[in-house]
Amino acid sequence: MPVPALEEPGRDCPLCPRLVAFRDANREKFPDWHNGPVVSFGPKAAAFLIVGLAPGLRGANRTARPFTGDYAGDLLYQTLGRFGFTSGSYDREGDDDLALVDCRITNAVRCVPPENKPVGAEVKACAPFLQMELAGSRRVVLALGGLAHGAILSALGIPKNRFKFGHNAVHEPGAGFTLVNSYHCSRYNTNTGKLTEEMFEDVFRTVRGLVDGK
Repeated sequence: MPVPALEEPGRDCPLCPRLVAFRDANREKFPDWHNGPVVSFGPKAAAFLIVGLAPGLRGANRTARPFTGDYAGDLLYQTLGRFGFTSGSYDREGDDDLALVDCRITNAVRCVPPENKPVGAEVKACAPFLQMELAGSRRVVLALGGLAHGAILSALGIPKNRFKFGHNAVHEPGAGFTLVNSYHCSRYNTNTGKLTEEMFEDVFRTVRGLVDGK
């Protein structure tokens, strides 16, 4: 089925049968939750774009805002605030006045996948939405995790082996923006020590300098 020329998938997007089935099951199980594709958050003309993996089941899939409602969002928005990319206050239920400053957040896959593991066909189905997010005035794009890194390169038509993922690695893919990598800010990564708050802040120091042209 061809992807429609839309900036965001519709609430009942039919493109990924496995995700549709999971969405329908969650709508029955959790009728008060969002349970639909999660749209991007932040100003469209932002110079800085963050690309995550996919909505978390009890996070964005519940609250309808990227990285809102779980530990990954707590850490991400805390760090964004420290580096001047937010205004207002963050509440993990989304009941807040939070706004992003010259920053936008999206996901490689817009619907929550079972076990938080999208498959290649689902990343490919969402690629046109990601391509739209990558276009325009982006100066810096941050990939949170290897899957997001690969999805960005695929959306640009670049072989994944040309730019190897690495924490705080900086790449110039020739798409008009600089691509920066970070381990995903998941609770699993922080609990295992793969990612510390200091490591995450190091990435944002890199990003802040690139956004500011320093």
